[in-house]
Amino acid sequence: MRYVIIGNSIAACGCIEGIRKVDYENEIIVISNEPYHVYSRPLISYWLSKKISDDKIYYRPQNYYEKYKVKPVLGIKVERVDFERKNIYLENGEELSYDKLLIATGGKPFIPNIQGLDKKNVFTFIKFDDVKGIDKVLYDGMRAIVIGGGLSGLKAAEALTKRGCKVTVVELADRILGSILDNEGAKLVQEELENHGIEFILKNSVIEIIGDDKVEKVKLQSLEEIPADLVVFSIGVVPNLDIFKDTQLKINRGILVNERMETNIQGVYAAGDVVSAFDIILGENRVIPILPNAYMQGEIAGLNMAGEKAKYDGTFPINSIGFFDIHMMTGGLVNPIDGCEILKRLEEKKKIYRKIYIKEGKILGFMFINSFDRTGMIVDLMRNKVDVSNFKDRLLSDNFGFLDLSKETRKEKIWRS
Repeated sequence: MRYVIIGNSIAACGCIEGIRKVDYENEIIVISNEPYHVYSRPLISYWLSKKISDDKIYYRPQNYYEKYKVKPVLGIKVERVDFERKNIYLENGEELSYDKLLIATGGKPFIPNIQGLDKKNVFTFIKFDDVKGIDKVLYDGMRAIVIGGGLSGLKAAEALTKRGCKVTVVELADRILGSILDNEGAKLVQEELENHGIEFILKNSVIEIIGDDKVEKVKLQSLEEIPADLVVFSIGVVPNLDIFKDTQLKINRGILVNERMETNIQGVYAAGDVVSAFDIILGENRVIPILPNAYMQGEIAGLNMAGEKAKYDGTFPINSIGFFDIHMMTGGLVNPIDGCEILKRLEEKKKIYRKIYIKEGKILGFMFINSFDRTGMIVDLMRNKVDVSNFKDRLLSDNFGFLDLSKETRKEKIWRS
């Protein structure tokens, strides 16, 4: 039996550790086009800002591959997979066969097709090599344009600001963090970032990068031109599926999998940001690019690949992130749907914001800024679809707790524990 994993991030770790819970003898091969030991992509902004050193960016200790009897094939790209012959073809001409395969290729940055992408000092912001490249050209007072006001874009803006750059964020939407915050929440975060010198241009986009050899300025959709020494694209991430197009693999926005994380091809599994899996809030399959989910999916895939029967019950998006002195945690829906009841508490001076969406007694989503007390309980109530009707008025309180739950819910939780 030979297990092969394409990809070397947290979903791969989950798979390796899932397999080794059942099978400690058969061969595991991990293939990645990056040359690095398994590292944390969410930590690249902290590396760029010099908050962490090289050794702190890795998920697992340096003896990880040896400990789990893994053969890493790093710095080599997979060209294609022949699912019928169970063969993997590498860019160096080598071929590898597999018995069970995990696809964990993650995401790739979305880059619009505009003029000037070939200029020097134009970067994306998703891999370790991206920030290493940025680090080499940085200097104090550098004028940086970050394209994209989502989670990754703002972490890039924060890191560049801490490195002494003058940063401008360009965002097409009418607010930053539109996927996880409403207007009021976005305003609080934007004000905090502006207090640290970051400027924002909303409802606009970059249509051209101008310069002879390297970046000198950018042209906006509004036709305004802004001086720039560095451009960072962080508009968003899409599933990295290029090598699987025109194959028999079923793909929607991501690779479709069942509750065992198996694709439509027997013996082929998928996990992480490349997967379209079940969202328990929406009741449908979609890509949920969050780190704990990737590990969970990888572990379940690994257990099933090794012969166990493990089931992925689904999850929902949860994000926990901070910028400078403001921190937030959000989960589930962040925009109301028909029939939603909205609970809200806003303390602008303290920059505290708590908001919860409820429908038919069930919590569908929450948005907490600078106030995280009892967040774990909120997540648990969502995951277990508990009816909160009888105690909903307490949900926004800082001291909401176990005794606020109904007697039936308390009994059930005690029984489950």
